[in-house]
Amino acid sequence: MEKKSKLAIYGGLKTINKAFSPYNSIGSEEKNAAVRVIESGILSKFLGVWDPDFFGGPMVQDFERQCEVFFNVKHAIVVNSWTSGLIAAIGAIGIEPGDEVIVSPWTMSASATAILHWNAIPVFADIDQQTFCLDPKSIESNITPYTKAIMAVDIFGYSANMNAIMKLATKYNLKVISDTAQAPGATYHGSYAGTLADIGGYSLNYHKHINTGEGGILVTNNNIYADKLRLIRNHAEVVVEAKGNKDLTNMVGYNFRLGEIECAIGIEQIKKLPELVKKRQKAAERLSKGLHGLKGLQLPYIEVDCSHVYYSYPMVLDTKLLEISNQKIAEALIAEGVSGVGTKYQNIHLLPMYQEKIAFGSKGFPWNSEFCKRDVDYSKGICPVAESLQDETFLAFGISQFDLENSDVDLIIRAFQKVWSNLDLLK
Repeated sequence: MEKKSKLAIYGGLKTINKAFSPYNSIGSEEKNAAVRVIESGILSKFLGVWDPDFFGGPMVQDFERQCEVFFNVKHAIVVNSWTSGLIAAIGAIGIEPGDEVIVSPWTMSASATAILHWNAIPVFADIDQQTFCLDPKSIESNITPYTKAIMAVDIFGYSANMNAIMKLATKYNLKVISDTAQAPGATYHGSYAGTLADIGGYSLNYHKHINTGEGGILVTNNNIYADKLRLIRNHAEVVVEAKGNKDLTNMVGYNFRLGEIECAIGIEQIKKLPELVKKRQKAAERLSKGLHGLKGLQLPYIEVDCSHVYYSYPMVLDTKLLEISNQKIAEALIAEGVSGVGTKYQNIHLLPMYQEKIAFGSKGFPWNSEFCKRDVDYSKGICPVAESLQDETFLAFGISQFDLENSDVDLIIRAFQKVWSNLDLLK
């Protein structure tokens, strides 16, 4: 434990007096790849008709093939954002207006709005306090005759309990989508997170492990879903007749296409993913070793034969034991120079849209429509674990913001230890 000294929040000297290097996965390889595309003059080659170019240009197709090999899946389909990917995934599994899809409240808002996009109904199940992913028991308690799918969110870089979730899906004849935006490269019992569901995928947004600025990668082993994903990506309604598709379900297409420059960058990024993940894991493991044993502090959980890729470094405080708020502890750590500390994430079921049940238009559609079969509850209290984390006990370090060396991690550990050695003064 750091020797007791005056906390910076009360005028003492800061533990950390430097700015950590920002995380940047882009290098000369990506620059050269982008230049080659620009010099070729082919920045995109998609055509929104049934044509060989319906599938995009050479960089799009090369990137997809490399993602298929990397993630060991039959199909990878790249899109212009992971939000687009989620919308396409919900449409591809055949969701009907009024169908219910179970989703986490502890996620980015697009996980649920992608469900609403198809006039289906998000139903929020609670999360597990160790993994921050959907709790299978809460999933099962929220299944109704109208439930058609589960969206399992692999939050902060760690997979949901897919064995239990897929068993529930089989038991109740449900489809499963893995929102693995934050966990590319994480493993779950020998498979990559995101590959065990009917459809999964990853974000390529600028602050993820690898990025193309914006973008997403959908993965599936189902030929029919892959076909539908490609159609929804690229103006399905125009293409289906010439292509010969008879099933018109959700064949409302979009321009969800990713460009050639982004895919050229992605080709270089996917090569780097293992080493980038390894370095992040090394820093997180060093941090966990240094923070182990601090009173009332729960560190990230990792099940045997699984891995965490640490989009965030999530912790839980026993604030009753400590008799100090998570906000006060965060303020003390920030004062010591620990950048990237926060106490909030999301309780999206409490957003105004769900509290007022107003989404499309002003009359409460789709909840106040013939499609919605029951009054779905979004009141505070339905997800007590997620709500308690948001209100009282969550503490996170934004490890993805920085390129940390061992000496940087050691400074962070010292700052934590200094704060913990002065807990009595924070009360």
